[in-house]
Amino acid sequence: MRTQVAIIGAGPSGLLLGQILSRAGISTLILERQSADHVLGRIRAGVLEQGTIDLLEAAGVGQRLQRQGLVHGGFELLFKGARHRIDLQALTGGRQVMVYGQTELTRDLMEARAAAGQPSVYQASELSIHDFAGQQPRVRYVSQGRQHELACDFIAGCDGFHGVCRASVPRGAITEYEKVYPFGWLGLLADVPPVSPELIYANTERGFALCSMRSTSRARYYLQCPLTDTLSQWTDQAFWAELKNRLDPQAREQLITGPAIEKGIAPLRSFVAEPMRFGRLFLAGDAAHIVPPTGAKGLNLAASDINYLSAALREFYQDSSSAGIDSYSARCLRRVWRAERFSWWFTSLMHQFPEAGGFGQKLQEAELDYLVHSSAAATALAENYVGLPLD
Repeated sequence: MRTQVAIIGAGPSGLLLGQILSRAGISTLILERQSADHVLGRIRAGVLEQGTIDLLEAAGVGQRLQRQGLVHGGFELLFKGARHRIDLQALTGGRQVMVYGQTELTRDLMEARAAAGQPSVYQASELSIHDFAGQQPRVRYVSQGRQHELACDFIAGCDGFHGVCRASVPRGAITEYEKVYPFGWLGLLADVPPVSPELIYANTERGFALCSMRSTSRARYYLQCPLTDTLSQWTDQAFWAELKNRLDPQAREQLITGPAIEKGIAPLRSFVAEPMRFGRLFLAGDAAHIVPPTGAKGLNLAASDINYLSAALREFYQDSSSAGIDSYSARCLRRVWRAERFSWWFTSLMHQFPEAGGFGQKLQEAELDYLVHSSAAATALAENYVGLPLD
């Protein structure tokens, strides 16, 4: 078997890369160790920057997104019991974000690939990559009980933080940077109307809370919690009671509760692997970097990686130039570290840190007060939130 680009991982980044390259006439095969149903069952973030939306539309998968996505021109910061709106459009010259669930985006990309007759192999086990330092990379895997070997020109590692691609890089060739936060996010998804038409980020003495949504009838809420907490400690009733304790009086009154259709606890970390290219292997998305979800950058960073990688591969095949390939890692990492900085800052601003105590809480409230009353500070927040330009 042979293809031009072997894509490891059928999440949004792998599927988007396959969609863009296939439309450019570049052959791809996507290999995924999980089933398609398992991939679609992942409940993930869904705040899309304008650059991500533009990329999806250019890839031919923006139709349902434009019909069903929720356009947000701002969000609210809640601290000291009161909400303050950050007007993204006014502060950034009309730019905005869109709420569209990652599950729906993945479905759109899967359906587009199937409609184009492009091959994907799900439940590919015992997957391994070989010879990517040379000119003839290979991928081995087992599918339906048979061993396969795939020859290719390039390998795109879109297989996430725990995937095989980064783990296959020789230890001395990669540098990893990591910060693990001393808390997690307890998330609950419910078929209830959201408490507000825009997101609410809450800083309270009891801990951080986020009021988000997937649609006008499906809400997603999060609570900061200790890493030692377990789901057995958090009944639905306990979750709703604690969320109310972290909201302002108006939101508390408007909150509609209901049974959870999904609930989980996720740890928070910042992580970057450098470089993102090793010969003919490229890392993209969570395989190369993780951000805490506070700044809504994870999916958008993956999309920016794919923007750079797809352009580099098109340039290689269409113009016989390796310039884009050679600059891929540096271009990605410049944007990655700026997003890491913003996500770390926003996380540090909104969450309770065990060692900070009351003094830390007062400093956070002072910075938030300055932020909502300074056009310069609010503009910096808004510019980063809607997404820095792709360069």
